[in-house]
Amino acid sequence: MKWRSLLFVPADSDRKFARADGCGADALVLDLEDSVVPGRKAMAREAVKSFLSGATARDWTFLVRINALGTGLTLADLAAVVRPGLDGILIPKVNGIQDIEQISHYVDVLEVAAGIPAGHVKLLAVATETPAAMLGFSGYAAQRPGQVSRLAAMTWGAEDLSAAVGALTNKEPNGDWTFPYQVARAQCLFAANAAGVVALDTLYSDFRDQAGLAESCRIARRDGFVGRLAIHPDQVATINACFTPSETDLAHARRVVAAFASQPDAGVIGIEGRMYDIPHLIAAKRTLASAGEGTTK
Repeated sequence: MKWRSLLFVPADSDRKFARADGCGADALVLDLEDSVVPGRKAMAREAVKSFLSGATARDWTFLVRINALGTGLTLADLAAVVRPGLDGILIPKVNGIQDIEQISHYVDVLEVAAGIPAGHVKLLAVATETPAAMLGFSGYAAQRPGQVSRLAAMTWGAEDLSAAVGALTNKEPNGDWTFPYQVARAQCLFAANAAGVVALDTLYSDFRDQAGLAESCRIARRDGFVGRLAIHPDQVATINACFTPSETDLAHARRVVAAFASQPDAGVIGIEGRMYDIPHLIAAKRTLASAGEGTTK
């Protein structure tokens, strides 16, 4: 699966789904949570079922954001959408690894009932939306074998967290995240890598500001994120471009990998007057893997 751009689409809008289909996003996230008012939840579930049953060949991953555990809506959401055609579930307001395990157990049963190959439906966690979540990141690194094999990606969010703690704002006057939300972002990045899953940056709220989005994506990629959430189709092309390695990046990564391959006993090598060690090799392999070349091993 590619994870550069994940576009949210309200599940109760045929029009928005039609526009999103074909916009170039790597994944569409049909949303049953925040973008659907309580009175339309049941209708939105039926719409997702219809989208899944009518799905033909597509070049994007089909994800659904369910309502959080504790809302009383989670099981109904899962029962409606875990069916052939679904690729993954985005779980909001995750408090920790225990929530991932609980959803995973539900999906185990629903896959069998729907005739879906075991383990096909992946889980993606929004890992920073509650205060409790901020205290439980170590659980992702302490996985027992097979414990959360469905977990494929982690992302973060600031709005629910800032509301939960009573923050007046989560942004500095210049638009940068305030310190508590810089911590949340960093914790998500480290926890995802500790768990061996993809780290995705949060959304960029001003969909008209393409220059700002591109700069934010540049920083995200610099820091180690491999993609991000999107809230409007117009953001997708910019996100995809920013998280796609350039030919220059790929050529350099190939040189680093080839140089180490030619000297398998060397821990440090020189290329064009600069020294490279094992962390550089790991980074080069990640770059190539993001373009479908080789692996990160």
